[in-house]
Amino acid sequence: MARASVLPVFIFVLLKCALCTVFLEEKFLDDTWKNSWVYSKHPGKEFGKFVLSAGTFFNDQHSERGIQTSQDAKFYAISRKFPPFSNENKPLVIQFSVKHEQNIDCGGGYVKLFDCSLDQTDMHGESPYEIMFGPDICGPGTKKVHVIFGYKGKNYLINKDIRCKDDIYTHFYTLIVKPDNTYEVLIDNESVQSGNLEDDWDFLPPKKIKDPNAKKPEDWDDKATIPDPDDTKPEDWDKPQLIPDPDATKPEDWDDEMDGEWEPPMVDNPEYKGEWQPKQLDNPNYKGPWQHPEIDNPEYSSDPNLYLRKEICTIGFDLWQVKSGTIFDNILITDDIEMAMTVAGDVKNTQAGERKMKEEQDEEQRKKDENEQKSSYSDDDDDKDDDDDDKEELSEQDDQVNEHDEL
Repeated sequence: MARASVLPVFIFVLLKCALCTVFLEEKFLDDTWKNSWVYSKHPGKEFGKFVLSAGTFFNDQHSERGIQTSQDAKFYAISRKFPPFSNENKPLVIQFSVKHEQNIDCGGGYVKLFDCSLDQTDMHGESPYEIMFGPDICGPGTKKVHVIFGYKGKNYLINKDIRCKDDIYTHFYTLIVKPDNTYEVLIDNESVQSGNLEDDWDFLPPKKIKDPNAKKPEDWDDKATIPDPDDTKPEDWDKPQLIPDPDATKPEDWDDEMDGEWEPPMVDNPEYKGEWQPKQLDNPNYKGPWQHPEIDNPEYSSDPNLYLRKEICTIGFDLWQVKSGTIFDNILITDDIEMAMTVAGDVKNTQAGERKMKEEQDEEQRKKDENEQKSSYSDDDDDKDDDDDDKEELSEQDDQVNEHDEL
């Protein structure tokens, strides 16, 4: 009986895996990546080159190799085609890893997904795309994850802030878009934002608008308080704001004929009470703030296919970086959410290995700098000893001259 109950579950898992599709998986394990990725030759920009590298610190040098930006202050534009697909009625998962080992100050770290119409040799910043996703950093003010969708010829940015990682270690960025028009953004397998596509992007007009025919009634009283009509200003209220300084005296060298009649400087009057205002009373006619009534927006129409990308077949990096050194790796486009999370599941071990190697390198560099500093001090001491020897030799010569003069 136990075997009979396990068998259906096993078959279900097999069927589930069989129905899942990996549309693109790119790990950049060797130089064969150059055969499938195409550099843009769009005129007017000087593009930088990517190189295969795991960087200067890593956990596993072979498996962690990716394509790395290699030239400072350059645009980067490179793309790869793959068999076209649509995410109709299934999840879309876009995942890749980013390692800003140069401690990036200003530059992009995102990917773009295109349909098949993209001319790869002419890809540039204005090329229409389906999705743009990933981190972007520029100074302390911009450290965010972009999630941008193309919709009816326009690009729409998410209206929520998602902060990206800004350290020097590897991080996995994952975007999940589901057929129910929901989405989720994960960094290192941890959810950082989620919600509904209609709510978090301005794809559609608002469902409700203010009634253009409604206006606040003329007798609507929205003043919470009113002046007390029985309150009167005290007779001794009015005092000047400034008065002559009672402690000031005319300078002894003041000449009335030359300097004019002396007047003491003005100072704040301690008895000044400001402009008088009557006390406020609760307004018996107060109706509260007037709320403009809303009506259904006649221009609004729901779209159950906000999630849908009818055709995707190209991925590209279209970036600007001031300081190069970013490594991109582990690109995965699939409809299998569990697979993506499994791939990203080892990121903590990767980060731990990177930190260990970086700390060892930093310690080695610290010792090297310390030894060089000691060597520099030693050279200075030797120079000082040589100077002292020279001074003693000159002193002996002076004594001999003095003795000769005495003779």
